[in-house]
Amino acid sequence: MQKERTFKQKLNLFLKGLAMGAANKVPGVSGGTVSFVLGYYEELIYSFQRINLTSFKLLVSGKFKSFYQYINAQFLLLIMGGSIFSYFSVSLILDYFLQRYELYVWSWFFGMIIGSIFYIGKGFGDWSKKNFVYIIFGVTLGLAISFLTPAKENDNLWFVFICGIIGVSGMTLPGLSGSFILILMGNYVLLLVDSVNVLLNVITNVLTGNFQVFSDPVKIKYLKIIAVFTGGSAFGLVSISHVLGYVLKRWNKMVNAIIIGFITGSLGIVWPWKVTIYAKEDGVFLVDKEGHKIIENYERFLPEGLSLETVLAVFFIFVGIGLILAIDYYERRRKNR
Repeated sequence: MQKERTFKQKLNLFLKGLAMGAANKVPGVSGGTVSFVLGYYEELIYSFQRINLTSFKLLVSGKFKSFYQYINAQFLLLIMGGSIFSYFSVSLILDYFLQRYELYVWSWFFGMIIGSIFYIGKGFGDWSKKNFVYIIFGVTLGLAISFLTPAKENDNLWFVFICGIIGVSGMTLPGLSGSFILILMGNYVLLLVDSVNVLLNVITNVLTGNFQVFSDPVKIKYLKIIAVFTGGSAFGLVSISHVLGYVLKRWNKMVNAIIIGFITGSLGIVWPWKVTIYAKEDGVFLVDKEGHKIIENYERFLPEGLSLETVLAVFFIFVGIGLILAIDYYERRRKNR
């Protein structure tokens, strides 16, 4: 049975969805980590698990209220609504700051991930040798992914569907950045920048009564791409959640140990001091179909000296850590009331 929620609780869930959506769009940051830290990860997985044969039977038989309650629809609509809305609001603000204050934004994210590791780790409890091995495995896997070389863009619709399945994993797997996986697959700009911008443009035109946009073959192409990507994401959310629900139920400590390790390994992706390396051929930068330079990888380095820029970057790392600790403090106070 679905829990009755107050307006404040509903608003809180929507804001948590905003935070998850913003995190999902930023390469290196995992929406799953956000849901884990903000305390709704298990309910998210549980709710997606409820989208199954039983819920389908309720839907086709016209038992809409039972279907709504069975899949915990209120929770899903608030979280996913906030996440989708974020793509056209909070994530655009993040894009702005990433373009102008990249070092400080990455420092902030780096600090939040350190804080997340502490937050998740302190409640782990069972630090046995066996679980420590799982943590090392997670760290190794996270580091290995962070140093992979991205592929080239591919707009084949079957590949876009697969990108949707894999890219959405960042929402369900803490520590795994779906956006970074899309960079590795070569389709980050295509799916989370170009297609989203076209969709926003089409929606704006339709709302102002201009339906001529549907006669533009380029816009139609991008609408098909984002529709297929969304379909793949929906399929991935449900299928991965079923697998995760099964695994979490039977090997909870092992999975949590790997998650802690994986989040730790993902620190290599969001290391603040890095230079973007763009793909070149015969000394000329390679670009995608929209003219964007193709990212090949990142060159990470240690800051030299204590410049004002470095001091500010370190300050933002501590701001990120402090934010997670503040969330932890707030959650503990709320539960003790």
